[in-house]
Amino acid sequence: MTFDLHTHHNRCGHAHGSIRDYIEAAVDKGLFYIGISDHTPLFAEKDDHPSPEACMAKSEFPAYIKEVLALKKEYEGRIDVLLGIEADFLPDCLHTYERIFKSYPFDYVIGSVHGFAGISLYDTLYWEQLSPEGRRELKESYYDYIARSAASGLYDVLGHVDALNRYFPGYSKLRTEAADHTLKTIAAHNIAIEVNSSDELWVPDGWVLERALHYGVSVTFGSDAHEPARVGEYADDIRKHLIDIGYREWAVFKNRERILLPL
Repeated sequence: MTFDLHTHHNRCGHAHGSIRDYIEAAVDKGLFYIGISDHTPLFAEKDDHPSPEACMAKSEFPAYIKEVLALKKEYEGRIDVLLGIEADFLPDCLHTYERIFKSYPFDYVIGSVHGFAGISLYDTLYWEQLSPEGRRELKESYYDYIARSAASGLYDVLGHVDALNRYFPGYSKLRTEAADHTLKTIAAHNIAIEVNSSDELWVPDGWVLERALHYGVSVTFGSDAHEPARVGEYADDIRKHLIDIGYREWAVFKNRERILLPL
């Protein structure tokens, strides 16, 4: 049973197409579930729309919720439209985001790390100037940040875990016990991790997924599509990949409750 829990649309300022376009693409590809999960506004900022190329305005958020709920009803019987959101882990703003998440009927919330300890997920130059010891310390700091996000209680899914593997050369070769500690924390808080296919290099890699299975961590799938044509991209290949690793089920969410589906 194919699904996609991670999609964006034009409100975030860096994706193309309307919410309806993504739903129609999912219908055309025969998906059973399509999750709409655009980036949250910057709720902790004073301005309404301080970062128009990164996320929607605060004033647009109610319209986003209303539109997804209306389309959920419209497409009932054709595809199950899920109301989601992708939120950065911001340790100093947890209460603000928790209050907002509880105010709307989300099916799930994705927690993602795009920056940590003042470092951008995409800062390849910063990584390249570090010593081998500095790189290991940075990787351990990143894993600690993910573990803290899992323990926060805000999220149902952790998005693109180990995405640094795409931008930091040699990252995957640095083995650290921090990975096991983080996966144990994720399992203890009953959070699923997403296999993200937005790049040819899927994350997390097979080694992390094997460790995740060992610790009993559930997995789900998200294309992270920023264009309708990429909805569900690589879903079938990732499904086979998970079966080869040893997984027999993956998760979707409705009303913040996990539903396990056979692979």
